[in-house]
Amino acid sequence: MIDQFLLGLSVVLQPEVLMYAFFGVFLGQVIGVLPGVGAITAISLLLPVTFYLDPTSSVILLAGIYYGSQYGGAIASILLNLPGTPSSVVTCLEGYPLARSGRAGFALLITALSSFVGSMIGVVVVVLAAIPMAAFALNFGAPEYTMLVALGLVAASLISSGSQLRAFSMALVGIALGMVGSDASTGQYRFVATDALADGISLVSLAMGLFGLSEIIRNAANSEARKSKIQLSFKDIFPSKAELRSLVAPVGRGATIGSFFGALPGTGAAIASFMSYAFERRVSRTPEKFGKGHLPGLCAPEASNNAAAQTSFIPTLTLGVPGDAVMALIIGALILNGIIPGPRLIVDEPELFWGVIASFFVGNIILLIINIPLIGIWVRLLSIPYYRLYPAIVLLICVGVYSHRSSVTDVVLTLVFGLIGYIMKRYRFEPAPVLLGFVLGPMLEENFRRTMLLYGGDFSVFVTRPISAVLVGCGALLLGFTLLSAFISHRRALKAKHQQGGSYSV
Repeated sequence: MIDQFLLGLSVVLQPEVLMYAFFGVFLGQVIGVLPGVGAITAISLLLPVTFYLDPTSSVILLAGIYYGSQYGGAIASILLNLPGTPSSVVTCLEGYPLARSGRAGFALLITALSSFVGSMIGVVVVVLAAIPMAAFALNFGAPEYTMLVALGLVAASLISSGSQLRAFSMALVGIALGMVGSDASTGQYRFVATDALADGISLVSLAMGLFGLSEIIRNAANSEARKSKIQLSFKDIFPSKAELRSLVAPVGRGATIGSFFGALPGTGAAIASFMSYAFERRVSRTPEKFGKGHLPGLCAPEASNNAAAQTSFIPTLTLGVPGDAVMALIIGALILNGIIPGPRLIVDEPELFWGVIASFFVGNIILLIINIPLIGIWVRLLSIPYYRLYPAIVLLICVGVYSHRSSVTDVVLTLVFGLIGYIMKRYRFEPAPVLLGFVLGPMLEENFRRTMLLYGGDFSVFVTRPISAVLVGCGALLLGFTLLSAFISHRRALKAKHQQGGSYSV
């Protein structure tokens, strides 16, 4: 494997190829910062350019845009509570509170370092385990994906810092929103009164409304926020040695989770970041700190989504199976150049395969070098009084949402979701489980239907197939542990209330 990786380095370090790698990651970072635009828009626009490039340079350019956007997506999430990409939604939960407390530069540096480490771990996984992981992914059929998605929905209750029952209810709301549009099997409209929603609700509209616009409305309604600006402090941008040591385990766990989910077709970086955050809350000794700028909750999802961005190329290149729309476009670029992705790609096109893998290593080093000097510039953006940023942010949201599907309806829905998100936050309903349910709901429905069709409606298939049975057991344990924890907390609260009442009666 090392010899093949060195072959890839010799390809990517050629001046012309290196230039495309730099351009790709730089453009990806800029695209990631712009809320709602996303890597898929940039790759779609640049797809015709691949006609004039060789296959290796084409894929390196498009891949750089993809994983570069993972870095950039965190910037707007931390500074403005606007997720630049779906996978950076979780970053808002911890990054934005840090920015509001005057530690925006610190949060950006931690994010850059976590993203880099996660990406490097993902690259190592790709180099050492691409073929075995692709073979393992082939064992995942419809029953396994159904249980995997169900496990993710159970974990949604762990994302919320408040009531887990409320989190479950919000995940169900997300599932319901994901069902809006035409049925994938029959083509019939569901919960749709107009053709404008035939393709369903846009993920970009939902994320921008619930997280970005709702925050603007909340601050606009707050007289203090209208008058003040975020206090900045540059002296504590760099973490201490103790802080760095405390982040080693969360970054490692996040990168491991991301590497696993990235290698599974149809999952991707967004689901990986949600799962990593949920797992980090569960294993934390101080879960009450989450949602208030807790560092493990920031670095673990960032390491996870960047690791997933690397390993998502495993099924794409080795199996020819795209994990998401971006990977489908990259496969399209290969086919346009006469390259058929699949098991023979490593043998027939070793320079292309290993050149792309090596470009991940080089591209992430470039991204780290670019990111650290720019932290000061991004932080100075917050020196502008927040009330002066409102019009520009709203315009940016509208442009980003409209550019995603060129739909005015999406812009209107963003405004609606912004109002709903404001009401949710006011009454302590967390928006993150809604987004997770929205992402996972259609996957759950599709794979459950497929399972029932393939196995004649036999529910026992979920416990008779080994991997599916393990996932069922994990879900049951997680649900049982969650309910037990809620019961114990409730008993303790009742006991404390009783003791407090007793002291008053004396």
